[in-house]
Amino acid sequence: MAIRLNQGDEGNKPKKLSQLGVLMIKGAPIVGSIGGAVCLISILWALFGRMDSGFGSLTDRWNYLLSYLGSERLAYAFIWDIGLYSIFQPWLIGENLENVEEDRVGLVNSLRYIPVVGLVAYLLFLKREKELYMVE
Repeated sequence: MAIRLNQGDEGNKPKKLSQLGVLMIKGAPIVGSIGGAVCLISILWALFGRMDSGFGSLTDRWNYLLSYLGSERLAYAFIWDIGLYSIFQPWLIGENLENVEEDRVGLVNSLRYIPVVGLVAYLLFLKREKELYMVE
């Protein structure tokens, strides 16, 4: 949002990035890499973690997840968050494709419909040109 805030209208000359915008662009690949790794490790842990210690098979875990989502308000709210995130991620990334490296626009445009994967791709392939870092 801070990156989009600095974009000018078509008739106006675009503003230089704020210090917050510069920090967000410089840190985007790090945030994308860490976030993607955490999501991947979480999925792998949910599927395969501690299977030998009596925590149940995949079927047992799936049944527990379904019963948990149906009984806990917090889990139910989290499902709503995931749904809304899945709706808005393609729109927000699609509106910002001009800030993606030119040779990666097609890839990011395709992946933006997959929750988390599209965000990671967007963060990894943001333009990091020197003129973006110029601060007023």
